[in-house]
Amino acid sequence: MSDSLIVVAGATGNLGGRITKALLQRGASVTALVRHGTAQDTIERLQKLGATIAPVDLGSASQLASACAGASCVVSALQGLRDVIVETQTVLLDAAFKVGVPRFIPSDYSIDFTKFPPGENRNLDLRRDFHTRLDQAPISPTTIFNGAFAELLTGPMPLILFKLKRVLYWGNADQRMDFTTMDDTAAYTACAALDPSTPRFLRIAGDQLSAREMAVAVGEVTGKDFGLFRAGSLGMLGMIIKIARNVSPAEKELYPAWQGMQYMRNMFEGRAKLEPLDNDRYPGIRWTTVRAFLSAHQGT
Repeated sequence: MSDSLIVVAGATGNLGGRITKALLQRGASVTALVRHGTAQDTIERLQKLGATIAPVDLGSASQLASACAGASCVVSALQGLRDVIVETQTVLLDAAFKVGVPRFIPSDYSIDFTKFPPGENRNLDLRRDFHTRLDQAPISPTTIFNGAFAELLTGPMPLILFKLKRVLYWGNADQRMDFTTMDDTAAYTACAALDPSTPRFLRIAGDQLSAREMAVAVGEVTGKDFGLFRAGSLGMLGMIIKIARNVSPAEKELYPAWQGMQYMRNMFEGRAKLEPLDNDRYPGIRWTTVRAFLSAHQGT
């Protein structure tokens, strides 16, 4: 076994590719698990970074075991529904411990879903289901919680209403939330993958701020006055989620509208707040604030 050989599942994805790059920048050897039929330009991009490509059938325990042999840690950045998060990750987990890989980092990268019961967030329930298998396996797991990706603020999470010059919120405008950029999450994950003594859970946040503080930040970045827009109470949001899910179930979609609303409800209610933070575990990481992220992405 090599202490610096890390296997990455999901390396062709957005976060997985960043984790692969961050590992290689830190001197690790990386084996990227790549599905058969993956586009050649995607494979070449990983090869140019310095990764070793292992074409596999993610449903084949024997192929995964062969690809994982000798690694010190398997990092999963797989994305999907039950067939991926629970079933495929279980095959990967079984393959890893059968060939003696001592550590496993699952594809969680989320708010702290251990703090609320099942049924409140479909995608996080799948991760919780996988944890029941992960915690029974003879391997050392480490989950990384990072809140929400900061990139969502300029994408599918409708909190900053740029045209209206408002920041939307539900419930309490002073409830602080956790945001971390994908690059910072990837850098931290790389450090954790190379660290043989990680605990079961690590909690990070590049920034923690409320809707009220976010309005100030985006106002400073844009030079415009941003106000607040209260969409309603958390109870109202819960009712909207139920209606939306009944009207348009979209259970086979990864991110239907009601799934995003479930995530926002969990963040605005505060129960999934990340604390204490483990940001200082790897001092070399320079955390990106929401203000700095918005400034870098202004006009893009």
